[in-house]
Amino acid sequence: MNRKGIIILGVIAAVAGLRFLSGCQKPFITRELTTISLDAPAHFPPPRDIYRDNPLSKEGIELGRRLFYEPRLSIDNSHPCSSCHEQVAAFGTFEHDRSHGVFESHTLRNAPVLFNLAWYPQFHWDGAIYSLEEQAIQDITGPTEMGDNFNNIIRKLEKVPYYRRAFQTVFNTSNIESTQILKALAQFTGSMISANSKYDRVVQGQAVFTAQEASGYQIFQARCNTCHQEPLFTDHSFRNIGLPVDPSLKDYGRMRVTGRRQDSLKFRVPTLRNVALSSNYMHDGRFMTLQQCINHYRVGIIPSTTLDPLLQNGIQLTDRQSSDLVAFLRTLTDSSFVRNPNLAKPE
Repeated sequence: MNRKGIIILGVIAAVAGLRFLSGCQKPFITRELTTISLDAPAHFPPPRDIYRDNPLSKEGIELGRRLFYEPRLSIDNSHPCSSCHEQVAAFGTFEHDRSHGVFESHTLRNAPVLFNLAWYPQFHWDGAIYSLEEQAIQDITGPTEMGDNFNNIIRKLEKVPYYRRAFQTVFNTSNIESTQILKALAQFTGSMISANSKYDRVVQGQAVFTAQEASGYQIFQARCNTCHQEPLFTDHSFRNIGLPVDPSLKDYGRMRVTGRRQDSLKFRVPTLRNVALSSNYMHDGRFMTLQQCINHYRVGIIPSTTLDPLLQNGIQLTDRQSSDLVAFLRTLTDSSFVRNPNLAKPE
C-alpha cells in the first residue's frame, strides 16, 4: 500500500473511533428534522444507497452547504471546498489547469466536477476513494489542498454560534465531531443533481435538437458513447486514452492506487455533462478547449502497452464532424444547475 493509502486509512480509523465514542453519548436534544429523499430524474438509473447511515434532511444539506463554503475548514482559513469546486464551473475548477491549495501550493490534478455523485462507485481520477466521506477527508487533510486536521477545525467551528446550534439540531449531540462534518458535507455534495440540460429536455420530449446538434449526437453515439454512456455520460471505468506523461508531474493514474503495471496511465472516464463549463480538461487540465480535446482523439494519441484498444486507431473525424460534436456537447450544459441559489454560497 502506498503512503497516500496509509494516511487515508489512518484518518478513517480515527474517524471510526470518534463515531464509536459518539454512539455512547445520550441524545442532547429532541430533533425535528425535515427528512427528504434523493430525487432521482426519471431517465436516470437508480442511485447507489449512499445515505443508508446518513439520512438526508433539509437541515443536514444546509449545514453541508455552509461547510462547503466555510474557509475555516482549511489551515490558512482561506481555502474552502468551493475554492477548487466553483459553481460557475459546475463545481470544478474554473478555467485553470490544476487547483491551488493552501500556502500557494498546487494539487497534482484538475479538480473534478461535483454533481450526480450518488451514482458513482468510486471517486477521484484514480478511483482511490469509495465514499463521499472519505473524499472529504482527503481534501480537508491533504497538504496541497486544505491542509488542516479535524481537531483544529472543530475548535474553530465551535466558536461560531451557528455551527454549535446546527450540529446539535442535525446530529443530536452536544459536541461537534469529525464524523458529523463529513456526513454533513456528504449530504450536500451527494444531493447535487444536474439533469436539466437541453439534452435532458430532448430526451423528455420537451425540446428538439438543431440540425447540427442532431448530427453531433449521431456522431457521439457512434464514436463516444461506449465510454461516455448516457445518461450519466460516463461508464465509471479507468482507461488510458493516449495522453503523454507530464514529465514534471509523473502521474501514472490508477497504477498509483493498485500498483499494477497494467493500470499505468489509466484515469477515470469523466462525465461530459456540463463539459462546456468545466474547462480545463483532462486529469491535469492540459487542454483549455473542447476542440483541443477532440483533436487529441483525432491526431494526438500516443501508443503504449496500456492504451485502450478502442483508441488504437484514434477517432476519425472530419472538421465538420468535429464541429457538430462540439455543438452536441454544448447541449449537455445545465444552466439552472450552475445558477441554483440553493447550491450557491450562503448570504
